[in-house]
Order: sequence, then structure tokens, then C-alpha cells
Amino acid sequence: MFQNCLICTDFSDGLHRLIGFVPSLAAGGLKRIIFSHSVPIKEEGSIPKIDKEKVKEAEAQLAPCLIGVPSEVEVKIEVPIGRPKDTIPKLVEAYDIDVIFTGMPTRNALEETLFGSTTQEMSKVTDIPLMILRPQLISTYTREELALRCQHLWRYLLIPYNDGKTAKYLIERVKSYARKNLPAAPRQCMLLWVVNEGARRGLPENYHIEEAKQKLEAVKADLETVGLDVNVEVRSGNPLHELLDAALNFDISAIATSHLSRSALLEFTAPSFANEILRHSWFPVLFFSPKK
Repeated sequence: MFQNCLICTDFSDGLHRLIGFVPSLAAGGLKRIIFSHSVPIKEEGSIPKIDKEKVKEAEAQLAPCLIGVPSEVEVKIEVPIGRPKDTIPKLVEAYDIDVIFTGMPTRNALEETLFGSTTQEMSKVTDIPLMILRPQLISTYTREELALRCQHLWRYLLIPYNDGKTAKYLIERVKSYARKNLPAAPRQCMLLWVVNEGARRGLPENYHIEEAKQKLEAVKADLETVGLDVNVEVRSGNPLHELLDAALNFDISAIATSHLSRSALLEFTAPSFANEILRHSWFPVLFFSPKK
């Protein structure tokens, strides 16, 4: 699905563990892997300085990624100076990055407002897809489990769908990557439509379910034209709860989601299904940012 990835770590998000799994990431189809840690400018009085010690520490901590690299893979270390929201877009352009790995803990809206998030910042300044991994999860994998996860990051995608503009945009993004037929392209996806119990009152629930099934079959046929094996399911209830339950029961690799409005993107006080997924899902999330 992707070939050039940028793995951004602050050494507290668990992503630095991936330095020991370059062969597994390569087996999953990645051809260029850039490990990056941004070192903030050191403030001493009124004169900003480069914290050379922090740079050396970061380079030393990332250095093991260069050991045992398969011949067909390019691996590099970047330790830029500055804020991630400023340094990451430059690396994306320099290395033709097509996916950014970032960590994001599960938090409530108040915590996100207080502490912020590199993921939140990245979603607003780039249209490169974000592969979001939970620190609490990646830190608990055994080496065997993490190696297998790295090989199958996007094998089976769960795609929430409701026939809205955002859902249609998400389908087009998934199709565009599947069409490339790269080694790491998804082989399978599940389309899930959750009929909200409060939608269109006055009509029987069965009507909503049958209508959703008909529309999903059309989307399924469209995705099958790019070689995807597509499953469909319609449920009723709470959309987030049903989505997470489906991810658990159908052996999903990652949940795909998106958002069309960059202005309100990942502002966690604003209501959005994408925000709910990003805030609460323990599963890896493949987030497609809006096009600029």
C-alpha cells in the first residue's frame, strides 16, 4: 500500500521499538524507512541554541535500525532541530514519504486540549496518510507479535461507511492505493454501516438496514474492481461501539478513517466520528487527511 515511510518517535510513544524490526517492515512492502526524532531548540536566556547532547543521544538510540538492513531497503536516521510540526513536513518532501507513522495515546477531549498531540498537528499540515499506533499497545507486544504486526499492517482494513461525503472520500483514497497493486496493498477490507437508532424516525429499522445493504453492495462491487476481497456488514446501535466490536471479532489489521474539514480536523471538542475513533480506538488507525 505504501513504500516510503517516516517513523516519528519521541521515545515515549513505543514507536522507537520499530528500529529492531526493519526486516519485518520490509517484508510488509516498505522500501524506504526514515526514523526521526525532533530535538527542540534549547532556550538559554534570549539566545536559542542547538542541544547537541540531545541530538547525539537520539542518534545513538536510533542507530540500531541500521544493523542488518536488507539490501533492497533504504534506512536512514534524521534528528532535525525544531518542533515536529515544522520538521516533519520537510522530511516528507525530502524523502517522498507516502505514509507517516505516529503515536497517539487514548485521551479524553480535555487531556488532548491540555497536552496537544504531534498527530493532531500533522493532520493539519500534511495530506500524507497517518498510521497511528497506540503507545499502550505497541509497548506490550512481544518481539514475535510485533514482527508479525509489522508484516501485515494494512492486510485487512475495516472501513466505516454511511454514504456521506467523508465516507465516499475515504473509499476513493483506499481505491487509489489499492489500484497501485504494491506488495503491501490491502488484500481484504470490511465495509461496516451502523444504522444509528435515532436516524430518520418514523421509518422501521428494517427499512434502514435493507437500504444500507443495497448501498454497501454497490460500494463492494466498486472496490472489487481494484482487486480487493470485500466483506460487508450492517448493524444497528452506537456507531463507535459497533465499529470496535467488529474490529475485535473480524481480526482487523487497522481501521481506516478520514475527515473532509481541515479547519476542524482533530479538534477534539468538535463532534466527529473520525475524532471519536482517533480518541478511543485501541486498534491501529490509518487516517487519510484531507487533500490540500
